[in-house]
Amino acid sequence: MATDLSVILPRVLIVSRRSVRKNKFVDFVGEYHLDLIVSYGAVPVIVPRVTGVHMLLDSFEPIHGVLLCEGEDIDPSLYEAETSNLSAEELEEIRRLHASDTSIDTEKDTIEMRLAKLCLERNIPYLGICRGSQVLNVACGGTLYQDIDKELMNKVPLNQRVVHMDYDNYDGHRHSVKVVESTPLHQWFKDSLEDEKMEISVNSYHHQGVKRLAQRFVPMAFATDGLIEGFYDPDAYNPEEGKFIMGLQFHPERMRKADSDEFDYPGCPFAYMEFAKAVIAYQKKLNGLTNVPKSLKLDQEMEKKRKIIVRSFSIARNIYEGGNGINSSKESELEAGAEFLESNKALSLQQETRLKQMGATVRNASSYIERLKLNEERERIARNVMGKMSVEQLSDLMSFYHMMGQISSEVLERKLHGLVNELSS
Repeated sequence: MATDLSVILPRVLIVSRRSVRKNKFVDFVGEYHLDLIVSYGAVPVIVPRVTGVHMLLDSFEPIHGVLLCEGEDIDPSLYEAETSNLSAEELEEIRRLHASDTSIDTEKDTIEMRLAKLCLERNIPYLGICRGSQVLNVACGGTLYQDIDKELMNKVPLNQRVVHMDYDNYDGHRHSVKVVESTPLHQWFKDSLEDEKMEISVNSYHHQGVKRLAQRFVPMAFATDGLIEGFYDPDAYNPEEGKFIMGLQFHPERMRKADSDEFDYPGCPFAYMEFAKAVIAYQKKLNGLTNVPKSLKLDQEMEKKRKIIVRSFSIARNIYEGGNGINSSKESELEAGAEFLESNKALSLQQETRLKQMGATVRNASSYIERLKLNEERERIARNVMGKMSVEQLSDLMSFYHMMGQISSEVLERKLHGLVNELSS
């Protein structure tokens, strides 16, 4: 018998980044991310940055966590870039200085925005590193600096300015950040912080950053130039309960001593460890919701009622298939089935016809027919409206109803357990 690995190991989706190798596109994810996810008990599932994948995200279910990391600049149109005062000449200079990062990847933007919104809708654990933190902020209505040097540095005193990226020292570059008290980051690095300074040195590699932080988030760290280097949602942070929504602009996974895998600080891997803890807890919670009892044990009275209803349907079927008339004794036994159908569901036209042919009395038959006609009209209108919607709108609509399905499953599961408790009491 095949083992369902999705029940054993939680799955973390990570979107790849496109690069060019030997004149061909290659998708990749930094191995540090993958190694840390595996080491803490989850399975990384790479979502390829391939055209059309944003329409296939349902195929990656079940999703127990999402980690978004490296990538190009986010399309400025997604965060009100018209508020930027950058001139055409400045934008051209930015493209020249950061050629590898300023080429917009619309497909990657679409995939990651949808995953971020899915996490926010379902409370799926989310960790955003570097670009992933920016995606999270934009998905929640925040904005970005299109270029930190052009938009922020000219407002900061010389002694407070920060170099946020060094092309010649990718892994070795560090700058200091001040950690905010009583935040997860403070908890992770508390043994490495001096009480007065509350500072650590971090690795970063970015020319953009958070400009306006989305309202739901709280900052966890600031660079000396005032740029937010980490944030989280305090209402969605409890790893033990499967809650984790966080963005880090810096790279804790790359903060390691030269020519070694030893971390700069003991707290460096904690973001991944706590994220994986939340992913595992979320999977357990999700599995608990889907493990509905296969059968209910009925007491003697309920079992007697069940048998009466089953017999009623059995008699009705025999009469319908045999075409025989109904005698008075059978007619009384058919009433239980008719009443059950009336109280539990609207009848289809075929069921309506069959019950009439069997001679079963169905109260308010006309109301059922009217309801069916109304449903047909609603379906026609809905098809007409959706036929005019864009592909993206339809995808968002599908995500919404997927979320509603999850909620319905949760409510149904609670009601079923309630029924089991009632029957056993």
